[in-house]
Amino acid sequence: MTVMINDKAQPLNDQKLIEIRDYWNEHIHDLEIATEPLGSLGFFNQLDDYRFDKLHYLPKVVDFSSYKGKKMLEIGCGAGIDLVRFAREGADVIGIDLAEVSIDLARKNFAQRNLQGEFHVMDGQATAFEDNSFDVVYAHGVLQYTADAPAMMREIYRVLKPGGEAIFMVYNRISWLNFMKNIVKVDLEHEDAPVFMTYSIKEFKTLLNGFDRVEVVPERFPVKTKLHKGLKAFLYNNIFVGAFNILPKALVRPFGWHLMAFAYKK
Repeated sequence: MTVMINDKAQPLNDQKLIEIRDYWNEHIHDLEIATEPLGSLGFFNQLDDYRFDKLHYLPKVVDFSSYKGKKMLEIGCGAGIDLVRFAREGADVIGIDLAEVSIDLARKNFAQRNLQGEFHVMDGQATAFEDNSFDVVYAHGVLQYTADAPAMMREIYRVLKPGGEAIFMVYNRISWLNFMKNIVKVDLEHEDAPVFMTYSIKEFKTLLNGFDRVEVVPERFPVKTKLHKGLKAFLYNNIFVGAFNILPKALVRPFGWHLMAFAYKK
């Protein structure tokens, strides 16, 4: 088993990493909602529309336009959906992922849009980049699926320039979605992955304690599901979502399913 580092094959010896790579080669994120041909512009537009409908908070929390001219690394870039938005706004982007299928799709996504980007199959826990290489490192929804989250955190800090910013998202264990999961007995998306972790806010801050300044922002509150059908989906969409969203924001904010973090290196 190999990964490509600087376009040279290197052995991938860790069994857990192989399992993670194989899983994500078979489980492209949000693939099930796409009806357009795989790799077409319509396909990528569907993934983008679905992602930013589901994660409507993301452009409000991450100002994609503010990274113009910045050198950015995305770890776990998938099909490059978020990275397209940074590149469109003028960021100099590199995406890495363990899954070869993801990197192939990311390259096609950028080619379909005539955008410039560099992509490599690479382990985010041990990259081929030099110290202090990037102004920004972006890892949205990655740490919870990685074999060794502290190792990845150390690697991100290493490749980040002094004064640089790292942006993360992990799943909040003490959240409305975990509560709903236990009530309605529905598995969480990708809960069957080789690694699937959730964190309390305190645990997430502990994971980030190597950075010099950290802000954690709970996000992603209930929106109507398009993936699930039947009575449970009907009750969720028509009763729970509406009821939750009329609760006082100050009361429910700590229970968002996503914990965003903005971490800075001096």
